[in-house]
Amino acid sequence: MSKTITFNELRRLKDSLPDGSTHRIADELNLTVQTVRNYFGGVNYQFGKNVGMHIEPGPDGGLVVLDDTTIYDMAVKILEEQNQAEA
Repeated sequence: MSKTITFNELRRLKDSLPDGSTHRIADELNLTVQTVRNYFGGVNYQFGKNVGMHIEPGPDGGLVVLDDTTIYDMAVKILEEQNQAEA
């Protein structure tokens, strides 16, 4: 299932993750850390893969179509865990 959000929303999600989240996502999904970084807008394809995101020019950084939401969903889950721990 794909998801469409703005690039700035995707970056805000990444920036709000607690320290170590990129490594946790990579470890749990058996991906390289750079692949996870590329998912959130990084562009180092020498050490990471393209993970099915497409950016269309537009307002708020443009639209991002995520072909696979697994990394996105895991990031949201981590934020939910963090919010519950702080409550």
